[in-house]
Amino acid sequence: MEHDQTQDQARGEALRLAVIDIERHVARGGWDAPTAVFALVRTTEALARTPELAEQLPADAIALAKDNPHHLTSIEQEGLPSSADLEQLLAQLAWPESVDGAAVVVERIVVPPEAAEAAEDMSVEQLMAHPQRQDVRIAAGVLRTGESWCALRSRANDSDDNVGGSPDAVPGLVEAISATLAE
Repeated sequence: MEHDQTQDQARGEALRLAVIDIERHVARGGWDAPTAVFALVRTTEALARTPELAEQLPADAIALAKDNPHHLTSIEQEGLPSSADLEQLLAQLAWPESVDGAAVVVERIVVPPEAAEAAEDMSVEQLMAHPQRQDVRIAAGVLRTGESWCALRSRANDSDDNVGGSPDAVPGLVEAISATLAE
């Protein structure tokens, strides 16, 4: 049983690091970015299937993968299906067995709880102009084995040092990503 807990912790740590790396990658592109979707694959298995991948990966990723068999490589997905919203997009996604997990990065507007009730009756333009509005970038990743991690960055505190995170910070998004991995 202890071995399983160690494996769970190793997978969880690999996912946490991958989600943080994905969020930083998207952050380098600035704000107001479209939704981004990433496949997550174990680096050692990806290199075994596709040895030429070693030429495309940073040397530190290959070194980390040698030390941790759970190390993950993220692969940004291009040509996503058109959709009206995030829920519809995720409902259209499914992953082959070679994919160990998935991650999504999305930006959202957040208002304090006392303003949230009134926000239901506001137009998008009114929400955008709300004085207590916060822009938040959410990066969430889930593995087939059940581990999850969410990283959150606000535009008001836009630095790598101010990214918060936890396994269940955005439970609805974690659940929706999990559904894309269901067999």
